[in-house]
This record gives sequence, structure tokens and C-alpha cells, in this order.
Amino acid sequence: MTNQKTILGHPRGLFLLFSTELWERFSYYAMRAILVLYLTDTTINGGLGWSTKDALDLYGIYTGLVYVTPIIGGWIADNYLGQRKSVIIGGVLMAIGQFSLALPNGSFGIDVHSSFYFGLSLLILGNGLFKPNVSTMVGDLYEEGDNRRDGAFTIFYMGINLGALLAGIVAGSVSDSFGWNAGFLTAGIGMVLSIILQLTLGKAWLGNVGVEPAAKRDLRTKAKTKAPLTAQEIDRLKVIMIMGLFVVIFWAGFEQAGGLMNIYTQDYTNRMIGSFEVPSAWFQSLNPFFIMLLAPLLAAIWVKLGPKEPTSPVKFAFGLFFLAVGFLFMVGAVLEQGGDMTVKTSMFWLVGAYLFHTLGELCLSPIGLSLVTKLAPLRLASLLMGAWFGFNAIANYVAGLIGSHVGELGAMPIFGGIAVAAAISGLILLLLSNKLVHWMHGAEAKATPVQQAAETQVA
Repeated sequence: MTNQKTILGHPRGLFLLFSTELWERFSYYAMRAILVLYLTDTTINGGLGWSTKDALDLYGIYTGLVYVTPIIGGWIADNYLGQRKSVIIGGVLMAIGQFSLALPNGSFGIDVHSSFYFGLSLLILGNGLFKPNVSTMVGDLYEEGDNRRDGAFTIFYMGINLGALLAGIVAGSVSDSFGWNAGFLTAGIGMVLSIILQLTLGKAWLGNVGVEPAAKRDLRTKAKTKAPLTAQEIDRLKVIMIMGLFVVIFWAGFEQAGGLMNIYTQDYTNRMIGSFEVPSAWFQSLNPFFIMLLAPLLAAIWVKLGPKEPTSPVKFAFGLFFLAVGFLFMVGAVLEQGGDMTVKTSMFWLVGAYLFHTLGELCLSPIGLSLVTKLAPLRLASLLMGAWFGFNAIANYVAGLIGSHVGELGAMPIFGGIAVAAAISGLILLLLSNKLVHWMHGAEAKATPVQQAAETQVA
């Protein structure tokens, strides 16, 4: 907007935000890839020696809070700090948090548990300021109606997944070679790189984007009105809330990736390729790898279908069905063990599970974000996007709660139960789809097939 210099036809600020988000996502997913493994590892190996239940309980609480604080962080940015300051402050808090996790026991006279909880707290607070505001600035680079916006979010999304792809491989390799502290240190370095990019290039490449708090800008440009919601708007809000319930079910299953599936990879999967043992954390990179591979393919399918393209509720149902298929692969892994927990299962069960979970994500996550922007009244758009992240928060907490019962229930009831719950939820959503589309009052019809295909790649 204020900066007209372009790269590949887009404002160059897009590529700064792409790189900023890439390194922040690298930092987050590097830490996520090793968190549960670190908690459950024996103290003699540098871990904390926690039980699987305690580790997965904490994982659920942590990832849940990560999705709650953006509601607060978005409000602070909109009303007081502006997006740019919020991103920098949030980035600094997260970098300090990662370095706190990396501190060896007794550093500066601080007990390892104290530095661990302090680090997690800073990561949660920092993420709240960072997460909602980088994406907002991407949108602010373009005037309303600019047809480059969908392509811009596609480019931005690839940065997210490139960071996530690198994270599991790098953090896993470093942790295996030099210990858990080195893995967290790597995550901290990634966050520092993100901050440096913003501090050095932000003013020149972004211009005034994200400087002024949105609420102040809105007061300057529009009359302050408080019109009541119309019947049509209420119907659309009902769609968002109902779809949000299915989002909870999907992510509660999907987020087993960083928890229970991560532990299953470590303890019960044959990770040998010849004489090389694949680090457990590397499997966390399968999801972003499959996203980068499959997102363009799925986008092309939506375009090819044209008028026959499924509605958002039907795509959500597909996402739940794909999740169910993914967990059938995990059921297959457990069956291969035959009740003998000393048996190591094939890693191809995990590859299949992550493949179908990724297909599910592509049918649900980007479609959901797009749906909120289509259905939310403009004056409630930020609040409702925050509420949408709130559904993710609930799901992440539930994911940890479910996984934490593996000790008493076993893996089979959990993997099988999630598969059944996802399949039934998908069927229910198919039955509700026509009514939900009716309540949208034509909102989806406003998007062309090409625009919706681009949205498929924006998570």
C-alpha cells in the first residue's frame, strides 16, 4: 500500500513477512518437535523424567494456551501497540523463552524446572502478540479488492510450512547429537533471526503498514456505529459456531502428532534405514512436507471441479474422513505389534497417517479461515477470528487430555476411538451441510472457483 516496490509482482513487504513468519514457525515447531520427548526422557539423558501422562497433560495445556493468547494479543495490537510493535515485542519474549528452556540445570543458580516453566510462560505470552498480527499485516499490504491478495497468502503460507519442515529435521538432528538443550537453543536462534529481519527491514519494506493501531485508524476513517445484528448476520454467526465444534473434533485428533504419536514414534517405531536411525522429531516434518506437495494439487482439483466444487461444510466433512483414515493407519501399527510392546512397527504406518492427516488439514484449516472472513460482520471480524483460534485452543487441550490416558487405556482404544469419532462427525456434518449453506445466505457464491482454489492453500 504505502510501499510500491515489488518482487514477483507483490509488495516486497510480503517477502519480509514471509521470512519473519518462516523463522518464527521454525522456532515454534522445533520446540514442539522435541518438547514431549524431552519431558519423558530419563534424567540421565538430560530429560526431566516425567511420565507420559504428565507430559501429554502439559503439552495439551501449553498448546491450548498458545491459541488463547492471540485473542488478547490481537486486541492489544488493535487498540494500543499496532501490529509492528506487537510482533517485535512478542518475538523478543519468545526468543527469551526458548533460551530459558535451553539453560542447563543450575545455570545462574536457577533450577531447571523454574527455567522451564518461565520459558513456557514467555512463549505463550509472546505468541499471543506475534501470531495474530503478522497475518494481519499481509492483508494490509493490499487494498480492498486487490486480486493479488489470495496469491499473497499462498506465498506466505509456503513460508510457514518451509519453517515447519526445516524445524523437525534440524531440531531432531541437533538434539540427537548434542542434547535437548541444544535443540531448544536452535529454536531460540530461529526466533532471533525473525526479530532481526523485522528490526532491520521493517521500516523500509513495510512503510506504514502495522504502525498505527487498527482501532485508531478505524475511528479516523469511519463513523462509529453500533448497529444491531441483522437476522442474516445471526444465521452466519450460527454457521461459524457450529463449524467451530467440528474444528475442535478435528484438531483434537490431529494434534496427537506432537504428543501421543510423537511418543509412539520414539518408543514403538522401527526407525532404522540401513544402519541409520531416523530421529523421532524428523517425522514432525512430514506434515509440512506433504502440505507443500499436496496444496497445489488440491487447489487444481477445486478449479477443475468448477461449479461442482464442494461447499465449505462438505470440505470440512472430507477433512474429518481423511483424519479417520489416518488413524486407521495407526490402528494398523498397533495391530502389527500383536499386543507385544517390545515389537517395533514399520515407519510406513506413520507416513500414511501423516499423509491423510495432511489431506484433512488442507480440506479444513484454510477453508475455515476463509469461511470466517466471508461470514463475520466487518465490525466483529477480529473478535470472531480470535474466537476461531479459541476453538483450536479447546482442541489442543482436549488432544493432550486424550493422549494422556494412553497408560491406562492403551494406544488401540485411543487411535481407534478418534477414527470412529471423526468418521461419525463427518457424516453428521454432511447431513447438516445444506442447512448450513442456507444460513450462509449466499456468502460462498461471491467467491469464484479460482479464488476458492487459492484459499485452499492459505492456512
